[in-house]
Amino acid sequence: MSSTKSIDPAHTSSVLLDDMDACLVAFDKNCDGSLNYQEFKELSKALFKDPTGQTYPVKDPILKEIFEIFDKNGDGQIDRNEFCFCWYNWIKTIVKPISALLVIDVQNDFICGTLDIKNCSAKHNGEDVVGPINDLLDSVEFDAVFYSYDWHPEDHVSFIDNIHLRKLHESTPVKSEEAKVYDTVVFDGDPPRSQKLWPRHCVQNTWGSELFKDLKVVENAVKIYKGTNPEVDSYSAFWDNSKLTDTKMEAQLKSRNITDVYVCGIAYDVCVGATAADAIVSGFRTILLDDCCRGVDLLDIEKTKENIIKNHGIMATSDEVPDLIKGNDRRPELGYKLALNLSKRN
Repeated sequence: MSSTKSIDPAHTSSVLLDDMDACLVAFDKNCDGSLNYQEFKELSKALFKDPTGQTYPVKDPILKEIFEIFDKNGDGQIDRNEFCFCWYNWIKTIVKPISALLVIDVQNDFICGTLDIKNCSAKHNGEDVVGPINDLLDSVEFDAVFYSYDWHPEDHVSFIDNIHLRKLHESTPVKSEEAKVYDTVVFDGDPPRSQKLWPRHCVQNTWGSELFKDLKVVENAVKIYKGTNPEVDSYSAFWDNSKLTDTKMEAQLKSRNITDVYVCGIAYDVCVGATAADAIVSGFRTILLDDCCRGVDLLDIEKTKENIIKNHGIMATSDEVPDLIKGNDRRPELGYKLALNLSKRN
């Protein structure tokens, strides 16, 4: 293998060598049994490609940081043992990810019920997410599918009509008798808790808490219930807002060896955004599906996107998902995120 121009780590093979050694030999231009930075750079050009085969550009400081993560002994070379770790934990995940779809809170109350998001400032129609999500479920074979439910008890802290049930802290910006829907108050406690006030919604075992009738629900999907503690709100499908209780979402994903999560649903800038942010913190390569989400506030939706990108997740649309899942679209942002995760294991 004298040239690396047409070598793709996803398809490298050899009669005499297994795929890992074939890949190492292909990019080891000086035949010293290891990869220096320039050789690793050529490998990365072959690795990070779009579906047409064009190489994604990667800034040199980021690529050097990734190289140093795998050069564990810091000698400026990735030797065979170090490359073995790189191959099995990084390259193989990039070319063959294990993917889950997280469908967040596509429930009646957010589409045509008490908290219909058409009445919020963004004027989005929550029903718009149903078509593209259904198309994904019909056309893409995810390794796992999760549906989250906002699942509140009658006396939940987020309901504005329950504000009289709890004492407000002296620091609250809005007093009980003045509070309106979407105001933020501070409830007394140790520590005091800030809480946005919402209309009563998604009460357990009511019509409003059911998934929207036209949403496709696949067999063997996992259902996640959140917001069940009356004293604590829970936007994310991973944790409540105070990080007191987890929903077992992370454990369920890791038990299935999921590497990549695709997040969609309602509301973009509230529960969807919080779920995507927690997915990143939990170590998953995270893809937020723009056309499969609808939200409450346009400015907050933009902040949500910025937060995901800043923390090494990506934005995508549903038509891009098939190539991402098959490893035909290999984004450097997700590769960088994975390398950062692996650096914590070293």
